[in-house]
Amino acid sequence: MKQLISIVVSYQASYSECMQLQQLVYFVAVAEARHFTRAAEDVHVSQPSLSQQIRALESELGAELFSRARGNIALTDAGEALLPLARRILADAETARHEVQELAQLRRGRVRLGATPSVCTGLLPDVLRAFHDLHPGIQLLLEEGGSHDLVRELARGTLDLALVVLPLPAASPALTTVELLQEDLVVVSSAAGPRPGRGGRVRIADLQSEPLVMFRHGYDLRELTVAACRAEGFEPSFTVEGGEMDAVLGVVGAGLGIAVVPSMVATRTGHDLRTTPLAKPGLRRTIALAHRSDVAPPRAAREFQRVLLASRAGAPSPSA
Repeated sequence: MKQLISIVVSYQASYSECMQLQQLVYFVAVAEARHFTRAAEDVHVSQPSLSQQIRALESELGAELFSRARGNIALTDAGEALLPLARRILADAETARHEVQELAQLRRGRVRLGATPSVCTGLLPDVLRAFHDLHPGIQLLLEEGGSHDLVRELARGTLDLALVVLPLPAASPALTTVELLQEDLVVVSSAAGPRPGRGGRVRIADLQSEPLVMFRHGYDLRELTVAACRAEGFEPSFTVEGGEMDAVLGVVGAGLGIAVVPSMVATRTGHDLRTTPLAKPGLRRTIALAHRSDVAPPRAAREFQRVLLASRAGAPSPSA
């Protein structure tokens, strides 16, 4: 896109004062037809109008472009010099037109999207599939990270959109957010081991006696779980910590502990895990789509937002 803008600006600076693109179209038509009337027919304009524009172009350039001796039309030296330049200018202008139309009609472009790992696993696959089916020419660039990291990347301008967990960090830049969903957190454990808790549910207080598999620092899930434990008056005990989502689920499946994860992840995981709900009031989190308030997202990103919101409008609640 930068190259396209450079081309257009360059041509405007070099040629707008002395000639118009339409005049070059007429000039090339006459040069190829070697006849004013046939050239006028080729470009669908009256012959007098075409001749007037050619004369205006010659006047602006200060040189005759055609010799008209005894009705024979031939290029002058000035015309010979201008012809390849005119053809190149018109070709580049046509390329520029197609480039802009493709971007405007979403045949090309990109969406730089950030999301937390659990959202990448649970929510995004179906939405990305739907968007790609609609706009196969749009490049999708996906970055996984915690909400703090994604907010920072939005502020830097390296992401167009981000799926983050609310509330945002206190020092966040000005962001516009659209709430997508609220979901319950659940406890996952190895299907081969005993079910944690009692009565088919796990209380936060029950986590005190359970070894936890914990995510790395910067994960929203880590902060939420640890804060809930501290609110019950204890520090959680970790058997393994520092993993990403897939690593945590794998370690839990191996029987090394339990983990608190979003319900959308628990329902999609292929690991041999058991899911147990948390006792009320439990833990919930809110997922929102965010972008910078001071800069409108690109057209492709706005279309992705539309597809995402439409998908959520018809989706069942993940906590149901």
